[in-house]
Amino acid sequence: MKTSIATVSISGEFPEKLAAIAAAGFDGVEIFENDFLAFDGSPADVGRMVRDHGLEITLFQPFRDFEGMPEPLRSRTFDRAERKFDIMQQLGTDLVLVCSNVSPASLGGIDRAAADFHELGERAAKRGLRVGYEALAWGRHINDHRDAWEIVRRAEHPNIGLILDSFHTLSRKIDVGSIRSIPKDKIFIVQMADAPLIEMDLLYWSRHFRNMPGEGDLPVREFTEAVAATGYDGYLSLEIFNDQFRGGSPRTIAADGYRSLIYLGDQVRRNPEAATLTVAEMPDRVSVKGIGFVEFSTDAEDGENLAGILKTLGFRKTAVHRSKKVSIFQQGEIRLLLNTDEKGFTNASFAVHGTSAYAVALIVDDAGLAYARAIALGAEPFEQPVGQGEVQIPAIRGVGGGLIYLIDERSELGRFAEIDFTPVSGESDISSAHLSHIDHVAQTVAYEEMLTWLLFYTSIFEAEKTPMVDIIDPSGVVRSQVVENASGSLRLTLNGAENRRTLAGHFIAERFGPGIQHLAFHTEDIFATAAALRANGFEPLSISPNYYGDIEARFGLDPGLTERLKADNILYDRDDHGEYFQLYSTTFGEGFFFEIVQRSGYRGYGAANAIFRIAALKKALRPEGLPKL
Repeated sequence: MKTSIATVSISGEFPEKLAAIAAAGFDGVEIFENDFLAFDGSPADVGRMVRDHGLEITLFQPFRDFEGMPEPLRSRTFDRAERKFDIMQQLGTDLVLVCSNVSPASLGGIDRAAADFHELGERAAKRGLRVGYEALAWGRHINDHRDAWEIVRRAEHPNIGLILDSFHTLSRKIDVGSIRSIPKDKIFIVQMADAPLIEMDLLYWSRHFRNMPGEGDLPVREFTEAVAATGYDGYLSLEIFNDQFRGGSPRTIAADGYRSLIYLGDQVRRNPEAATLTVAEMPDRVSVKGIGFVEFSTDAEDGENLAGILKTLGFRKTAVHRSKKVSIFQQGEIRLLLNTDEKGFTNASFAVHGTSAYAVALIVDDAGLAYARAIALGAEPFEQPVGQGEVQIPAIRGVGGGLIYLIDERSELGRFAEIDFTPVSGESDISSAHLSHIDHVAQTVAYEEMLTWLLFYTSIFEAEKTPMVDIIDPSGVVRSQVVENASGSLRLTLNGAENRRTLAGHFIAERFGPGIQHLAFHTEDIFATAAALRANGFEPLSISPNYYGDIEARFGLDPGLTERLKADNILYDRDDHGEYFQLYSTTFGEGFFFEIVQRSGYRGYGAANAIFRIAALKKALRPEGLPKL
């Protein structure tokens, strides 16, 4: 499978776009005409630049409003085509994209269009060029790839072929099975785009909301499987129009695009019923059994304060590292590592972000295979020196430059705590709070980065994304989506901040980057946990008493239950599957906090309670501009 991307898909000046596309690993690039016209160099200069980056120009586009025009407009279209051909030959590409006519002057008629394309094919053949015809979803007469194929078929010219675009087909809900009967040699290139399901004008939807395959809701895999069934093994090329991408980092968006195509090709390769594209093999998506540990980078002073909070939550210090300043605090299956080392990556992370949960270890079936898949999909590897006899845990860089460790139970990785740490006797005055495991990890990112991290997680790990939910903050809206697996052993909430006045935005701004903002621990009995927390001196987040009268009326709660909730500052929600109880800590640092949940069949994350939780948390924040005490 060869990969390509249109220059219109990413931001930046033309040389910057080429550098980003090449760095991401693409084989080719579509030259979008506006990018060429805005560049001062000649077509030959552009061609040399592309080839110097090790890329091929897969096509030049677009050529608009060609077929079915009345005279004298028809003659003018052929004059325009000759000019396009001149540029193509200087660029060093042999394929031009002609999109279906949208001009009100166009006459329509399949035979008329076929005759125009036959003549255009004759002209192209004299120059050794090819013409690809694409049906725009909003084309005046042709808006279906089946009609475009009929025109190509009737044109009967070897230099005239079809260009398929997943968005144009899937946005109109056209049966992708119709692609399977198209001869592979008549498909000149296949363009790929996904999009969220939104009811709006097709042109506006296409021009502003396309995204990478796997980031939206369209059945792009089924579309690609139909293409593969023809035997096609040419370029899959991204053509993405997205306002967010136009303002994003060219290298990040290009890397996302390359990852999306490799992931898509891997999905198609695994379908035994579809003819497969030629895709490099990689391990399957990674099944996550649970979270092995979460590690905090901190210093001695903050670390002591954080350890004090953990003790009130019922955690006991159970082990210390043999050669580093790292301690393990444990309760149930939950392991939290506090790292106060004064050298290495952890210390660098602390210097930039302050005390933070900078690393997560995921328990997988085979850490080696999981690492191999992540690297194949463009994840950045991480490695640092370890002491003699200590375990080297495979790791990749995650959100905000943090780390994701991969451990399994089939090797010494599963025994890293026994190998690298020395047990210590636990504090006898600490009562367990009956916390069993980590329910979910909440990561806060800039809204424009959400698609990047959703694709990162869902392409590497066996998990799916949920629909986006609006979290109401008194100072704005935060967009939230969840990556989770069927068993619930992996739950990652991604909260996208759009302004710094929200709690999430404040966290990113004051922390100098995205990262984990809170950890949610599971208990089977929230009231028993609350009692244990009181005994340990835990300070819960104080919830407005007005909240409790509302939920009593809204859910028809027994007044006695309402009073118990109010007494312990516990929030409540319910869905069709069960109940949800939430108890929060106050904030630590610049907005980090802990959550305790009791989940009884409930499938959500308490979004309805977020505004009340956020309002309470913001009262505890240090006002901006004041020094840290």
